[in-house]
Amino acid sequence: MSDATATIPRLTRWGVSPDADLVYRALTMLGGRRDTELSRELGLARARVVAALDELAALRAAQPVGSPAVRGRARASRRWDPCPLPQVLGRLRRPALPSTDRDRWRRHFAAIDGLRMPTLEPSRTRIWGSRPLARRRIVHLAAAERHEHLAINNEEVLTAEVTAAALPTDRALVERGVQMRIVGRPPGDGDRSTAHLAQLGNASGIYRELPDLPLKLMVFDRRVALFPADPLNFEAGVVEVDDAPAVQALCGLFDRLWAQGRDPHRQGVPPITLTPREQALVALLSAGHTDVSAANELKLSVRTVAYTMRELMDRLGVENRFQLALLLGAAGAAPIPTTRTAAPTAKNPPDQASPAAKEDA
Repeated sequence: MSDATATIPRLTRWGVSPDADLVYRALTMLGGRRDTELSRELGLARARVVAALDELAALRAAQPVGSPAVRGRARASRRWDPCPLPQVLGRLRRPALPSTDRDRWRRHFAAIDGLRMPTLEPSRTRIWGSRPLARRRIVHLAAAERHEHLAINNEEVLTAEVTAAALPTDRALVERGVQMRIVGRPPGDGDRSTAHLAQLGNASGIYRELPDLPLKLMVFDRRVALFPADPLNFEAGVVEVDDAPAVQALCGLFDRLWAQGRDPHRQGVPPITLTPREQALVALLSAGHTDVSAANELKLSVRTVAYTMRELMDRLGVENRFQLALLLGAAGAAPIPTTRTAAPTAKNPPDQASPAAKEDA
């Protein structure tokens, strides 16, 4: 188990199902197992474990060892071993196929043509003919925003220069309470975690991803829109439109893309952070304390201990304490469990807490 002590990222960030992620984590950290053993130790129905193993096999993340032993009419059970983590991550991070310049050009102008742009009054459009001019105009419009900022970013690679230029404006909008929504393309390695979102303080609900976006766009308070003058050359600047019907149509396009997008913060890897109470409880329970003895150590009620652990499991998307221990063990927040019994359970029901302890709850 050479990978058992390595940090195991959540495979859901590359589209792996939560069950398959959990089963791979168990195989890597605990060693090879039969599906029946995994079902018992993880507290998952065997059908879910078998489906997860099939998914891992298709991803070449796990492989069966030897021939299964046939037991009557029941589906044969066999031992499964994990494939090495670096190889699994290398396959999951395979680069996406880049779109061609011709495709980008076609999608951009198909989207614009659908707005009947030739019918616009010349006074309702303006061209800012270089990237520096476009950036200054964006800063000016963003400073005047009070309600909502919409953005589509279809660039395949965000350079450090682009990110550095956008972050101050985006941070200012978030701090002012302007509702921000951004649709971008998934990174080329398929990783659904978002560095830009993390630098904005992981504000939830502001970012979604789609692999196919027709154009680059910004809309300020649903009254002014900017898009590139040339989709293949951002140095050519942007076109500004403040014609109400055209801006409304662009907002409709954004709303449709937003509805189709995926939130990488929800489906990827939100950082695992524990409150001081959670940290203390996890440390005590990992050391072998029961809920009762942990409650006594921390001067809490047994009910508070049970509720705190339940909230932690719900937040991290696991179904029992053994699964929780596996996840926290991979993150270095708790020792790695070795058996199903390593996960302590509440010994007393909530109504048996002492009167003094109940006051704490």
